[in-house]
Amino acid sequence: MPPRHHVVITSRSAVFALCAALLCAPSAAFAQASFTGPSGGGLTFAPPPPNSTRPVPPADIPEPPTPVNAPPAVEPAPQPHTAQPSAPLPAPKQAAPREPHTNMPTVPTGKYPLGVAARYSQNGPLIQRVLTWRVFTEKGENGLPALVAEAKDAFPVFPLAPGNYIVHVSSGLASAAQSVKISNEPKKETFVLPVGGLRVQGRVGEHSIPSTRLRFDVYEGSFLQRGAMAKGRMKQNDRPPVLRNASGGDVVFLPVGIYYIQSTYGEGNAQIQADVRIEAGRLTDATVHHRAAQVTFRLVNNKGGEAIANTQWSVLTPGGDSIKESIGAFPTVVLSEGEYVAIARSSDRTFQQNFKVESGKDREIEVLAQSENQVTTARQSKQQN
Repeated sequence: MPPRHHVVITSRSAVFALCAALLCAPSAAFAQASFTGPSGGGLTFAPPPPNSTRPVPPADIPEPPTPVNAPPAVEPAPQPHTAQPSAPLPAPKQAAPREPHTNMPTVPTGKYPLGVAARYSQNGPLIQRVLTWRVFTEKGENGLPALVAEAKDAFPVFPLAPGNYIVHVSSGLASAAQSVKISNEPKKETFVLPVGGLRVQGRVGEHSIPSTRLRFDVYEGSFLQRGAMAKGRMKQNDRPPVLRNASGGDVVFLPVGIYYIQSTYGEGNAQIQADVRIEAGRLTDATVHHRAAQVTFRLVNNKGGEAIANTQWSVLTPGGDSIKESIGAFPTVVLSEGEYVAIARSSDRTFQQNFKVESGKDREIEVLAQSENQVTTARQSKQQN
């Protein structure tokens, strides 16, 4: 049987504007759901653990507390006394969001300014970060839209002659377009760009996984709809991921919708999948709990002896499926919990040893280069004959 692992997804969402300061806003409400499945492949869903709670939609970020200045009060008397907190300071004034197109710039004669801006939701704040804008004529020389202007800015202004245009705005994987008619006067247009953020982090037990060792892919749709089980492994849909090889802890922007993430810890078979929901103007935090451990291998002549250099290593499942190949005296691999077989090749001799991985328990596996662990390969048998 292939090894199994257990996953807990924690979601946290927060209203955000796409400026760097708001991405560091306080965390929001939590929700948990549970998933289990075989390592190295697809998943089957099991009921959540007793201490889990039902998922809740992303919540707004609370207002930050008023800062308090509480230095100790010092009196002239030499004897010490209890520090007295001072009155709270007034909340610092925050800079008002940039209001675009208050004063339109002067444009060439015969043209009129079109000022554009975008929001993540109908009633959300204006997006302050750089967006990609393109303006097309509704019908060009060939009867097809033709590009007449483009800009990378939060609030660009386009000088356009009277006529009908198509304005397209994009941010990452999300985009929106609408028709705009320019007459003999300045015009302002605000677009709705339905985008949300996703940040994935990982844990093993109570320990966080370093972001450099956690990668994830994002696929459209639900995992149950896309994945198909075949001989204990997931048969991938032909459609490629919408986002590949993102780093743990990074904030990625996605169009509103349902997605599933495939998280990979390390270089072995520690993979898990889970569905996430992206909402407009909100940040969804997903914490994936891998059931895995890091294993280091050593081929030695005696217990506790020096590791033999230039050893060729293979890690197999009990059924013979290859998980990892490497060469070295101290190779390290992250494996999902379960049973495995370590194969070591050195000086035309092959040794093997069965071992077990328990979640969160990193360990070192010593394979003894002795006769009881030696196996005869087909090549060696042929040479002996």
